[in-house]
Amino acid sequence: MSARLYYVHDPMCSWCWGFKPGWEELRERLPAQVEVVPLLGGLAPDSDAPMPVEMQQYLQQTWRRIEQMLGTEFNFDFWRQCQPRRDTWKACRAVIAAQHQQQGEAMTGAIQRAYYTRALNPSEPETLCQLAEELALDVERFRADLNDPATQDELERQMALADRLEVQGFPSLVLVVGQRAVPIRVDYRQPETMLAAIETLLAQEEN
Repeated sequence: MSARLYYVHDPMCSWCWGFKPGWEELRERLPAQVEVVPLLGGLAPDSDAPMPVEMQQYLQQTWRRIEQMLGTEFNFDFWRQCQPRRDTWKACRAVIAAQHQQQGEAMTGAIQRAYYTRALNPSEPETLCQLAEELALDVERFRADLNDPATQDELERQMALADRLEVQGFPSLVLVVGQRAVPIRVDYRQPETMLAAIETLLAQEEN
């Protein structure tokens, strides 16, 4: 019995950064018949407007909460050195552009490290091109793909699928097995609870 596990995320979602170790462990332990399908959630659309102070304060509090809860590394210099914008679609498109060079997941990780540990701003196209260069991508191709309307179309396709899967937030996991799409509760600390839920659903479908 084959199945798909959709991982719905955004490279600039701080809870996704906190979930990264647990997600990587879960992936390593998944049964062989489970195909992992990353989906970009598109947390915040393109914007050139500075992030409101209230939102900046809220996100800094969220970072501290994740840091205290999970021990996740954050570099708060970002809030002093960068001009924050509520804009994650560029980062999402960067992942799609990097996928054209078989480096989508590597770009996701690079964006997360840039944002959360290096105090770089992934809402800036030049930051994304810098990361592409660091990943040894063809930067000119990457830049063209980043700005290609087809890349935005693909992002919208992924967001629409996340909507059909009734995803409520990021990160989210949805297992599609047989005719069912079943949400898997994200456990930030214990990957084995998610694994057990997945294995139970697989067994039910086989019986």
